[in-house]
Amino acid sequence: MTTFAPNPSTAGPTVVREPGKPALVQAPHFATLAEATAWLTAQRSAIQAELHRSGALMLRGLPVTDAADFAEARDALIAQRAGYKEKATPRTDFGEGVFSSTDLPAAQPIRLHNENSYTLDFPGVLLFGCVTASETGGATTIGDMRKALALLPPELVARFAEAGWLLIRNYSDLAGMPWRKAFSSEEPAGAEAYCDEHAIGYEWLDEDTLRTRQLRSAIITHPVTGEQVWFNHFAFWNARSLDEDVREVLTETFGADGLPFDTRLGDGTPLTDSEVDAINAAYQAVTVRESWQNGDLMLVDNILCAHGRESFTGDRKILVAMGEPVPLSDCSPTTAPSASPYGM
Repeated sequence: MTTFAPNPSTAGPTVVREPGKPALVQAPHFATLAEATAWLTAQRSAIQAELHRSGALMLRGLPVTDAADFAEARDALIAQRAGYKEKATPRTDFGEGVFSSTDLPAAQPIRLHNENSYTLDFPGVLLFGCVTASETGGATTIGDMRKALALLPPELVARFAEAGWLLIRNYSDLAGMPWRKAFSSEEPAGAEAYCDEHAIGYEWLDEDTLRTRQLRSAIITHPVTGEQVWFNHFAFWNARSLDEDVREVLTETFGADGLPFDTRLGDGTPLTDSEVDAINAAYQAVTVRESWQNGDLMLVDNILCAHGRESFTGDRKILVAMGEPVPLSDCSPTTAPSASPYGM
């Protein structure tokens, strides 16, 4: 077990591992945030080693009470900030690279996914922090994508390893994310330039509706540990994963090709319902959770672990910061990124 030392003269707490929960460390008591951040800075290398082992680590008992405290803790743990690109979910921006984890409705659970798996570089590490714990539910769920890959049917893995996955997005003001917000540009030329630079195919359906396609690798290799992982939003954004009533309304309103998000095998082939269900079953099998307590922090290696959210009741304020950006090219993708489907 990894030992964390609060100061050079005392033995520190050990990592607690319980079935169904992420690895957890109970921090020593600190009278001030400055003492806590000094401890976090001193333990950074040990925490990093634990992240590479477990994929995620919860730090409990820290005096983190607001976004400013959280930003200080982030700076003690993360050397380089990472941006949020090709935005896909509403978030509140608190400044200094600190956001709400999501502003989606409390009743809506969020499936496991790797942050920005569809971009050409992505955050290597995520830091979550609890300012206000919910009354019930609301855990940030975690899943080890090394284990998920091992659980998937081998024939399905082989198909994804060769062809990758295809993401289709429709940006509009009526559903999903408006393109101006997603690409941080008020002009169509700005969105087009981003797409051209980042291997994204696009077409304008009208002046306010943009459809994009991007081929990405479904399997990558962690640049430090050398382990292959299942790394994508395939099931997360597949129409099959939507609530049946929601899928029916969206399809009736926008058509089968007009959903805010949909996915295919990289060559454009849709999977069968049972194949999508098999991927979601692998996510479910590896999901672990721990209820938030005020002051908790949780570091997540964004390549090794996917994350999600349970539905909840009551007030809940979970912050997130992204850091240690990693280029896709450093991760030995099995499929080269492209603006066109595989083989075209």
